[in-house]
Amino acid sequence: MSPGAARLLVGAPASGSGKTTFTCGFMHALVRRGLAVSACKCGPDYIDPLFHTEVIGAPSRNLDLFFSGESQVRALVADSCAISDVVVIEGAMGYYDGISVSAAASAWDVACATGTPAVLVVDGRGRARSIAAEVLGFARFREDSQVKGVVLNRVSEMLYPRLKELVEAEAGVRVYGYLPMLPDCSLESRHLGLVTAAEVVDLRAKLDRLADAMEQTIDIDGLLELAAVSATARHPERSAEHGVEESPAPQTANDPVRIAVARDDAFCFYYADTLRLLKALGAELVEFSPLADTRLPEGVAGLYLGGGYPELHARELSENASMRESVVAAIRGGMPTIAECGGFLYLHERLEGDDGATYPQVGAIAGRAYRTERLGRFGYVTLTAQHDGLLAAAGEQLRAHEFHYWDVDDPGDAFLAEKPQSTRSWRCCISTPNLHAGFPHLYLPAHPQAASRFVDACRAFAQRGEKA
Repeated sequence: MSPGAARLLVGAPASGSGKTTFTCGFMHALVRRGLAVSACKCGPDYIDPLFHTEVIGAPSRNLDLFFSGESQVRALVADSCAISDVVVIEGAMGYYDGISVSAAASAWDVACATGTPAVLVVDGRGRARSIAAEVLGFARFREDSQVKGVVLNRVSEMLYPRLKELVEAEAGVRVYGYLPMLPDCSLESRHLGLVTAAEVVDLRAKLDRLADAMEQTIDIDGLLELAAVSATARHPERSAEHGVEESPAPQTANDPVRIAVARDDAFCFYYADTLRLLKALGAELVEFSPLADTRLPEGVAGLYLGGGYPELHARELSENASMRESVVAAIRGGMPTIAECGGFLYLHERLEGDDGATYPQVGAIAGRAYRTERLGRFGYVTLTAQHDGLLAAAGEQLRAHEFHYWDVDDPGDAFLAEKPQSTRSWRCCISTPNLHAGFPHLYLPAHPQAASRFVDACRAFAQRGEKA
């Protein structure tokens, strides 16, 4: 990728420092200045990209070095640079936090792989000189730290000049401004992280207040100058945990095939590049709402039920009996279907809602889905197929990610899931010739052959004349 393409990574010492709030406010300020902005998110997160998309009006892309090889991640950033004045990349967790206790697939890893300068959002509450020590540590923890600047969050106008002088003198890192306490601009959280962008009824007003504040207290011009001085990408501590480089999916000249994609408040977790890939393979994606629509869209030959929050809408999903009947009839009729996490819960006979009550659901999978008191089977996994199925043949591997507080009576046994840098493993997923269902979220651009198999199966189903 071109060293001169303008890009900036926003990181932080830890989660909760305010990097999503800063990233969204910063991008909104740039958009209001008339700049074309592209957004990316380090790691497998779905929720932050929903906020990015709301800000810039275009899908945000995930940059994940566990799913994808370095060349694929650089290509994604280069594609974004080609259509933008500046690309803003939001980090995940702490700046050096990657797989297990390593830095592989961390925000720092992405910064190095893409040659992107990083600015840290540092929480200034309850501290003074210690901020300089923290910045110094992050900037010098690795020789190629890529840390080129700092923004101080939640500090007062009176204290900021002294903190700026202190950090620049002691740590040798430029401070690009500050944000005061802005409680009316905070974003609410729930068990999977932030609430989704669609649930923040006054999000636009909050973004305007953030951008207004940043125009006064953040050196936006200086950050743009920093973004324009991107370095040549290079490999840091090369890790075997980096995603494998796969050949592109085969080109198809076949007729397009219609695939229904659930999209509403209950189902909203999709990787933008997975949807792009399905379209490139000939899929016409038709969005529908399991909450509001009465049946699957006409003429579809495939079904994609992504993750989300079905537990928050369990009663409404249950009351939409005609949709439940349409979905179960399609699956039992052989329609190729992917159901991930929230979609997996929805396919069960019963689902415990967030209100504690249990509601009937689709019934394509026997058993119940229920709340637990802790995060289960969290993190990256490598899935090895135990037999042939919709997306993979026996012995083939898919990289995925799990993050859920709900569990099910039988999570399936079609794949062996193994955590990287760990001895922990378990069986998961239901896999048949027409159904792939389970808790793991898949990033299909890392496995284009799996995406191709899904679309080909949908096309074969359509050709048999068995559309919904």
